[in-house]
Amino acid sequence: MNASPTAPFTTIIGLEVHVQLQTRTKLFCGCSTQFGAPPNTQVCPTCLGLPGSLPVMNRQAFALALRAALALNCTIAPTTKWDRKNYFYPDLPKGYQISQFDLPFSSAGHLEVVDPKGAFAPRDVGIIRVHLEEDAGKSMHDEAAGTGDTRIDLNRAGTPLCEIVTQPDLRSPQEARAWLNELKLLLVYLGVSDCNMQEGSLRVDANINLHIPQPDGRIAKTPIVEIKNMNSFRSVERALVYETARQYQEWQETKAEMGSKPKQTRGWDEPAGITRGQRAKEESSDYRYFPEPDLVLVTVDAAQLAAVQSGMTEPPTELRKALESRWKISAYDSDVLVNQGRELVGYFEELAGAIGEGKVASNWMQQDVLRTLNERGGTIDAFPVTPAGLADLIRRVTAGDFDTSRAREIFAEMVTSGRSAADVVATLGISAVDDDELLTLCHELLAANPKIVADVRGGKEQAAAGLIGQAKKKNANVNPGKVREKCLELIRAMG
Repeated sequence: MNASPTAPFTTIIGLEVHVQLQTRTKLFCGCSTQFGAPPNTQVCPTCLGLPGSLPVMNRQAFALALRAALALNCTIAPTTKWDRKNYFYPDLPKGYQISQFDLPFSSAGHLEVVDPKGAFAPRDVGIIRVHLEEDAGKSMHDEAAGTGDTRIDLNRAGTPLCEIVTQPDLRSPQEARAWLNELKLLLVYLGVSDCNMQEGSLRVDANINLHIPQPDGRIAKTPIVEIKNMNSFRSVERALVYETARQYQEWQETKAEMGSKPKQTRGWDEPAGITRGQRAKEESSDYRYFPEPDLVLVTVDAAQLAAVQSGMTEPPTELRKALESRWKISAYDSDVLVNQGRELVGYFEELAGAIGEGKVASNWMQQDVLRTLNERGGTIDAFPVTPAGLADLIRRVTAGDFDTSRAREIFAEMVTSGRSAADVVATLGISAVDDDELLTLCHELLAANPKIVADVRGGKEQAAAGLIGQAKKKNANVNPGKVREKCLELIRAMG
């Protein structure tokens, strides 16, 4: 939301994204990271912070974090260290978090934000840093029962987290949501994380304030607010929309500017649709960082970076462009396909290659394959109709054996039974109508409908649509398009 007569300010948004890495074990011990285990069953002396226990870095977690940072165009530091972040975490028994402070393993990256519908122009959003740290446990507050009890599950404590911190480059809640969608898609494609927000694999904090032009040419900046407790990208967008309006109203009432009061943390109340004040935001000095004495420095050499890069797949941004170029489909179509995952893109490419037509393949994917997957559930790799099988059906439509509506009936039966198009066609008694049959049928229709003939001869070609239903009643196998074309041809020949 940029400054304009209707919105006299610029919205400034930066994001902090915490992503759980897809490892089997925790960052500094061998405990499982599997989601859903009974509380406090995936713990050991290290993640419980017991005296004498020592951390050992998970190499796979570091490799996944490197993969993410490289895909985000970050500069990788040749040497990085671990730090203790001292803060009272009720669900992190050590009383501190092992994180990275002044020497993160990567910095200065960027990721493009795009909108295939064109609501805003594509542009890069800067990334300040990507660093590694351990997750805390989970506190469950029994407020509903009225007891005020809190239960703590430490299964998550020590799970590897990748924190991605952006520059304050986003200018609207809609841009923030679009950028998060792109980030999630990238991380899933890379195999870095499953990004399941319901399971806490991806969590977002948003920082927002407003820049308000003043009559004297100065820019007034409202105090920065950090919003927490958002469990979906829709919630992020809604929270930012609300906070934008709240800050502008507060500015009009108080004229409070940045520096006049501490940065505030506010929580998003999803049912109420509002943010609520929680606490003053700590600064880095409040955390009393110091180097982790039990972990050595981590070095990254050129060979290690080359190995990580060689194992990376084509990122979504490049894949979209490749699909648009290779198959001549629109940016919107490529976005829909890529957002469904690499396996579905592979299905599409095999289908498009078999029929030699990208747009037709894309239409069938969006209108029929995706709809069927949504209705039935499951994944594309278990879809009962193979790309070759669907290509055979589409070629029959192109050849004029039957129209698209009849083809969709056949497709539905192929999905249900797993049989080929040829088998379904034979079972349903569908057969191609030859030219002689079609000609005879069209003569009968014209003889029985002199008014339609007169209307068409008078210039109302749309009147020929009235012949289609009659043709289908006489012969369910006729192609409506061919009936219309032949009837118009015969009428024109009447002179």
